[in-house]
Amino acid sequence: MQFFINVMIIMIFKQLFDNKSSTYTYIISSGKGREALIIDPVIENVAEYLKLLKELDLKLVKVIDTHIHADHISGLKELKKKTNCVTIMGEKTSSEVITLYVKDNERVKIENIELTAIYTPGHTDDSYSFLMKDRVFTGDTLLIKGTGRTDFQNGNPYDQYHSLFNRLLRLPEKTHVYPAHDYKGRKVSTIGEEKKLNPRLQVTSIEQYVKIMNELKLDYPKMMDVAVPANKKGLTLEEVNNLKK
Repeated sequence: MQFFINVMIIMIFKQLFDNKSSTYTYIISSGKGREALIIDPVIENVAEYLKLLKELDLKLVKVIDTHIHADHISGLKELKKKTNCVTIMGEKTSSEVITLYVKDNERVKIENIELTAIYTPGHTDDSYSFLMKDRVFTGDTLLIKGTGRTDFQNGNPYDQYHSLFNRLLRLPEKTHVYPAHDYKGRKVSTIGEEKKLNPRLQVTSIEQYVKIMNELKLDYPKMMDVAVPANKKGLTLEEVNNLKK
């Protein structure tokens, strides 16, 4: 007689918040003692990520940025330096620190975890979202009750409309939405909730959406002149500290 033991693998999913930039960073793994990936890391928080990875006995193998951020310096290069992980962005990026460029609909895998890249330009021209079964990481394309601004980094409200209405909003309504930012303490939404309650999505035409975005008149991002060139080049924490001297 043969006996088969079923081992249940419990996925690890950590949503971390950076108070300074209101950035959400995600740590994902198929279980303790396994491989892990990080989405949208903030460089000042790298030590915190590494501590958490050690506590959970996780090996960081891949790290993703959804786009070139303008409000914080990414932790991609620092994490690569510390862990020798693979750095990933969509193929449209101008970042110089990437080791794996993914195409639209291409899959990113670690053990039992699989994400599908979705090219969602509009906030920037290199914005990608990443779909993982019942959840989607939308970067700054789709926010909770909002959408990312489209007035810099080759942003385009027409492109964003198509990214929203022809890509993201066609996902199942129960799909959880995890953005790269939130400024009101909200952690998660769903595609269904956003379709019904997001004020920027209650439009009947692309022209109406473009008009909303073009009339936002938002302040110039405080970190943009530092963060964008830094994230294109890719900086370690030591290099960032040297810039401050």
